[in-house]
Amino acid sequence: MEEEEEAIGYLDKVLEDEDDSEPGTPTSPVSPFSAGDKGERDAGKGLEMRKLVLSGFLASEEIYINQLEALLLPMKPLKATATTSQPVLTLQQIETIFYKIQDIYEIHKEFYDSLCPKVQQWDSNVTMGHLFQKLASQLGVYKAFVDNYKIALETAEKCSQSNYQFQKISEELKVKGPKDSKESHTSVTMEALLYKPIDRVTRSTLVLHDLLKHTPADHPDYPLLQDALRISQNFLSSINEDIDPRRTAVTTPKGETRQLVKDGFLVELSEGSRKLRHVFLFTDVLLCAKLKKTAVGKHQQYDCKWYVPLADLVFPSPEESEHCPQVHVIPDHELEDMKMKISAIKSEVQKEKANKGQSRAIERLKKKMFENEFWLLLNSPAIPFRIHNRNGKSYLFLLSSDYERSEWREAIQRLQKKDLQAFVLSSVELQVLTGSCFKLRTVHNIPVTSNKDDDESPGLYGFLHVIVHSAKGFKQSANLYCTLEVDSFGYFVSKAKTRVFRDTTEPQWNEEFEIELEGSQSLRILCYEKCYDKTKLNKDNNEIVDKIMGKGQIQLDPQAVQTKNWHMDVIEMNGIKVEFSMKFTSRDMSLKRTPSKKQTGVFGVKISVVTKRERSKVPYIVRQCVEEVEKRGIEEVGIYRISGVATDIQALKAVFDANNKDILVMLSDMDINAIAGTLKLYFRELPEPLLTDRLYPAFMEGIALSDPAAKENCMMHLLRSLPDPNLITFLFLLEHLKRVAEKEPINKMSLHNLATVFGPTLLRPSEGESKAHLTLASDIWSHDVMAQVQVLLYYLQHPPISFSELKRNTLYFSTDV
Repeated sequence: MEEEEEAIGYLDKVLEDEDDSEPGTPTSPVSPFSAGDKGERDAGKGLEMRKLVLSGFLASEEIYINQLEALLLPMKPLKATATTSQPVLTLQQIETIFYKIQDIYEIHKEFYDSLCPKVQQWDSNVTMGHLFQKLASQLGVYKAFVDNYKIALETAEKCSQSNYQFQKISEELKVKGPKDSKESHTSVTMEALLYKPIDRVTRSTLVLHDLLKHTPADHPDYPLLQDALRISQNFLSSINEDIDPRRTAVTTPKGETRQLVKDGFLVELSEGSRKLRHVFLFTDVLLCAKLKKTAVGKHQQYDCKWYVPLADLVFPSPEESEHCPQVHVIPDHELEDMKMKISAIKSEVQKEKANKGQSRAIERLKKKMFENEFWLLLNSPAIPFRIHNRNGKSYLFLLSSDYERSEWREAIQRLQKKDLQAFVLSSVELQVLTGSCFKLRTVHNIPVTSNKDDDESPGLYGFLHVIVHSAKGFKQSANLYCTLEVDSFGYFVSKAKTRVFRDTTEPQWNEEFEIELEGSQSLRILCYEKCYDKTKLNKDNNEIVDKIMGKGQIQLDPQAVQTKNWHMDVIEMNGIKVEFSMKFTSRDMSLKRTPSKKQTGVFGVKISVVTKRERSKVPYIVRQCVEEVEKRGIEEVGIYRISGVATDIQALKAVFDANNKDILVMLSDMDINAIAGTLKLYFRELPEPLLTDRLYPAFMEGIALSDPAAKENCMMHLLRSLPDPNLITFLFLLEHLKRVAEKEPINKMSLHNLATVFGPTLLRPSEGESKAHLTLASDIWSHDVMAQVQVLLYYLQHPPISFSELKRNTLYFSTDV
């Protein structure tokens, strides 16, 4: 809690410093520790974060009120015609469809009118907990609405089918746009609007969660907000039970009701082992879940393992899946043996029952039978069904039936024909959606169980230095190279590639690579024969299909590799022996940001010093490396992920530091992965991160906000708070990385991949800042580094950000609901 409050204090101090700066001077606030009374700072902790949360919520509350108004608009004329000779609807039908909408509208209008002036005249004395407590206390009206919700929808649907006039009204209700919006009206269906009140409770709960997080425990609002959150969460749990079982309590981004289309049990190949999953296909998202273990008598629930919005879901072609790890197929005779064992146990159970045997013996046999059946369920599927998220990871299911595989694919493709939108579910939205799965499921006939996560070691975090020396055992001359893979986030990725050694049976590479480990446990080496035959080119993406000559892997034993000395080893693969050496440096040792003693160079020198000396807005090294990558490396597979040769990177570093006149010639001749590696090294060696030590805690706070509008306000404001050289360079790099990601079908580098590579490099605090709150390397990865990746990913997925517009706008208000 102390760290969280300190982080808020940093942001408050930034804001104070900005307000005090003179007109026309660049915003470069001083450190929060350098001036000002600590008592005053403590008193203002969380103030600005609370305002950001409330500003966003107020904007969405305005939209919600406009939606309720749009719903109420046709009610009066419909009532007027109900007593005429040609009614569109009867009074009973009107009462059913619009039940409690007027009451809900009045509650929120009063709430909005009371909250708005408090946010507009914001200061440290503002209290608004009583408003949220009152809003929560009126949820009884929502309960009545929810109880009537199903019949209201059915009535509206029947009336639409029987009355063309009502159908036209309900298909296009005009919702007024927000005051500051360019859009005057938007068209929404009545069904979508009727769902808004249920959706709103989720949103209000999110905001209460964020407000409570940034409200000091001794603030008068704290107990009131706590009470409001408790009431809201209890209400949310209860309505999930009551809503029509074919629907969930979350709408799609377009405002339509999310419905379950198909569900079933599938085996997922996860982290090298088979897991039984229950997969749910909704109208706009594929969700993979497992059943939680619960105490006897407790309500069973699912735990979401992952989800992919259908707008981001693609099926990789066989060519793209060619180098995926091979699926280990269980021999048929083993499967048959297991079936015979199950049959034998079944016979024994029947005998025991016939002889009225002991119940304990029967239970023991049943348990053994269940274990064997479960083994068969997990190990018999062998047909791969691959799912890929455009923004990140790939998933692999194993199915027993090709028919079943085509059913899943066709069902997904049918839904993808609709106009789908990409989205990210908040933690509460995901909780609500996953919570509805138990009631929604249609498939119950697979034995219900949960897989225990193995107590695996957390793996290694830091840098593995590998020298690939040579290989022996080739029967004939070939053009040979190696790639190195390590497991990151539970799956293997290619991290480095040697040059091609031509026409030889004994290649001597002797190349050194620096590989970043992220919870890694294994190192894989794959040996390829380079194919130059143009007839074997893959016509889809122009990649050459190279033949794997051999592959092998070793476990990264922390005791064996964590030494200062090089450790030599050999991997044997299909009669081929690859000789290599390696040593490991932990993250905290290898990632120290140490200022350069020589201030005449560029590496390890403050970015403001370099840009001032060069009289440039973006450092020369950044501009040149980006230009070279865009010129000839933007279609390179794994650009920025694949390591360049360490000696080449050091050579480029020396040339840039010396400002050598041969820089351009050297760049044009250098391997593109070395140039990409030099750019990463430059940012990594900055004495403080590009996004600054001072703002680091505030970035961590901002990305953790659940409410989208508050997050937008906060994240944009933090960019404005950066010194100009840092901001301009960051925006320049951001646009470059977006251009790289545009070539993802060719270079395989998605926005998520790029955020994973650059996030820690641009945000990781310098040694002095990080010592205070970082402990084990695995803890660093699991918490801080994942947040750093999310911060960069947020900006990469954001619409283009202009420096001038950013500086012009003091606060960003999102109109998303």
